[in-house]
Amino acid sequence: MKRTLLLLALLLGGLATTYGSDQRNLLQSTVNQQQLKELLVSPSEWVPYPAYADRAAWEAITGEAKPTLIKNGEKLLSHEWITVRATDYLAFERTGDRKIMENRHNPNCNALATLVLAELAEGKGRFIDQIINGAFYFCEMTSWALSAHTQSIQRPRTAVPIKDQHVMALVSCEMGAMLAWVDHFFGSEIEAISPIISERIRNEVKERIIEPYFSRPEDFWWTGAKHYSNHTINNWNPWCNCNVLQCLLLLEEDPERLAEGVYRTMQSVDVYLNYVKEDGACEEGPAYWGHAAGKVYDYLSVLHLATAGNISFFDNKMVKNMGEYIARSYVGNNWVVNFADASAKNSAPVSLIHRYGSAVGSEEMCQMAAYVVALNGSTPQAEACKNGRDMWRSLEALRGLDSFAAATPAVPNYDFTWYPQTEFCYIRNGSIFLATKGGHNNESHNHNDIGTFSLYVDNSPVLIDAGVGTYTRQTFGKERYSIWTMQSGYHNLPTINGYSQKFGRKQTARNTKADQQRKTFTTDIAGAYPAEAGINEWVRTISVKSDKVVVSEQFSLKEATAANQLNFLSWGEISTERKGIVAITTPEGKSIELHYNAKAFTPTMEVIPQTDPRLSSVWGPELKRLTLTANSLTKRGRYGIEIKVVR
Repeated sequence: MKRTLLLLALLLGGLATTYGSDQRNLLQSTVNQQQLKELLVSPSEWVPYPAYADRAAWEAITGEAKPTLIKNGEKLLSHEWITVRATDYLAFERTGDRKIMENRHNPNCNALATLVLAELAEGKGRFIDQIINGAFYFCEMTSWALSAHTQSIQRPRTAVPIKDQHVMALVSCEMGAMLAWVDHFFGSEIEAISPIISERIRNEVKERIIEPYFSRPEDFWWTGAKHYSNHTINNWNPWCNCNVLQCLLLLEEDPERLAEGVYRTMQSVDVYLNYVKEDGACEEGPAYWGHAAGKVYDYLSVLHLATAGNISFFDNKMVKNMGEYIARSYVGNNWVVNFADASAKNSAPVSLIHRYGSAVGSEEMCQMAAYVVALNGSTPQAEACKNGRDMWRSLEALRGLDSFAAATPAVPNYDFTWYPQTEFCYIRNGSIFLATKGGHNNESHNHNDIGTFSLYVDNSPVLIDAGVGTYTRQTFGKERYSIWTMQSGYHNLPTINGYSQKFGRKQTARNTKADQQRKTFTTDIAGAYPAEAGINEWVRTISVKSDKVVVSEQFSLKEATAANQLNFLSWGEISTERKGIVAITTPEGKSIELHYNAKAFTPTMEVIPQTDPRLSSVWGPELKRLTLTANSLTKRGRYGIEIKVVR
C-alpha cells in the first residue's frame, strides 16, 4: 500500500526530467533516496528466476537450450583454472600487449559462467565442485581486473595488481556480479560443503566491489564522480554500474545502505545519460552498442524489477532511440555502419536486441534480431548459450527464449535516418546505402574522421572505415593517432594544404545539415583541421541520386601551400587505367566507378597489408587507398566526384 501511494504521488507530481538538457538527470528526477528505499523489494521478490531447487521451473526456462548448456559444462568438468602470472601482467607495461594476460584470465571467467548455467540446467549437483573451485580461484586472485585496467587506475601506475587496492573496472565488476549470482543460486549448497568458502565469496564481492563503490568513487573515472580530462563518459559507465547494482541487490542486507548504493548507481548512470545525445545515437559505433545502450537497457531492467516495476523508462523516447540505433545502423548481410573503434561486422548480441526491442516496442529491433539469427543459420536457443561471463544476459536470454523464437525475421529498411545532435546520417536509395558523419574529434573511441562517409552497394561495403586493430597500450595512449586507422587520411576525407585532421574537442564540424527530400548531407569540415592548414571553409556535400553518389567539395583557403588530396579507402581491387575513371570491384563482387576531372587530379593507389587479425578477419589480407592529388594549387574552388554503381 505504501509503495502504491508513493507511486501515485510521483505520477501526480510529474517528472522533473528536462529532455534535451545536458543535465536531464533522467533517473534521479523520478525519486529521491528515501522514496527509493520504500520501492526496493527483496531478492525473493525481484529476481525473475526460480530457486535452484525448483527443477520444473528451470526445465521450462532452459527448454531446448538445456542439452547444449549441459554439454558445454561437461567440457569444463576437468578444467584446470589457469594461473595469471606476474609476467602476463607485465607484458602490458613492457610491450603494450594486453592479450597475453587476457588470454589466460578470460577462459577462467567464461568457464565459471558456463558451469553455473550447466548446473542450473541439470540440477544434479554434478558441477557444484567445479563451481566452488572456480569461485575459490577468483577469491584467491589479487585482482579480477585486466592488466590494461589495473595500470590505468592503480596508484602507482602499474599493470601488476596491488594487494588491497581494488580496481573496479569492466571485468572486475562483471566477476563481482557473477559471484553474487553464484551465492544467490548455490549459497546453501556451498555452505553445506564449506561455510568458509561460502562466506569468503560474499566477503570478497563486498570488499572488492561494494565497499570501493561507497568509499572511493572518485578513484574510478567511469562513475562520473570526478571529472577526468583524459576520459569521456562512455560504455564503462552503464556496464560497470549494471554489475554493481546486481552486487548490491543480491548481497547488501542493510536497507539504508542498499538504498544509498542503488541511488548512487542512478546518479552515476545519469552522468552517462546526460552525455548521450537525445537522438540516441551511439558515438562509439555498433560494436559498442551492446556495452553502451545495451547495458543501459540491462541496468534499467534490473532497476525495474528491483522496484517492482515502479521505476520504468521503457516508454522513454531517448531510451527507445538508443535501442533502435542498432537497427538503423544495420546495413544487411551482417555489415554495419562502423564509425569510431567499431568493427564493420555486426557483433551485437541478438538476444539482447530482441529483448530491448520488445521492452521499448520496437518491431524493427525484434525483426532484425530474428533476421540475423536466420541469416547465420543459428537459433535463439544457440544464441542464449553465447553470453560468456555476463551472467545477467545469459539468464535473461534463457528467460526470453519463447518470445524470441516467435519473432518474424526482416532487414531494417529505413530510407533516411538523421541524428541531429550526434550528426550521423544514413541514406538508403535502391542498391545504395550511404553513411555520413559530422561531430567532433574527441568522441568516445574517437577517430579523426569528421565529414567521412561509407558507401555500401547491395548491402556490401565498397568505400569503408577500416575500424580498429587489436587493442594494445598504444591504442589508448599518447601514440593513438600515430596508428593509421585513427588518421583522417585513411578515411574517406581530404588532406588539405598537406594537413590531416587533428584530435580535440575544438576540432568540430560546422553547420551540419541533412535533407531527407534531397537525400543530401552537408557539413563544413574546416574546423577539424589545425589552424596551420589555413582553411576558411571546406563545405562537403554528399548527395544520393538514383544509382550514384555525388561528392562536392567547396573550399576557401587563406593560402594554397600544398596540393590538396582526396582520399578513399577501398575494400576491393582498384584500376586507374582509364583517365577520369577509377574502377573498384570488391571481394563480394560489387562494382563502382569513381568519376573525376582528369585535368584536375592525378590518381595513385596504395596497398595496405592487413596483418592485424582483428582487421584481417573482416577485410582479408589487404585494403587499398585511392588518392586523387590536385594538379594545381588554388585558394578557392570546388571539386566534384561522382561515384556510380556498375550493373
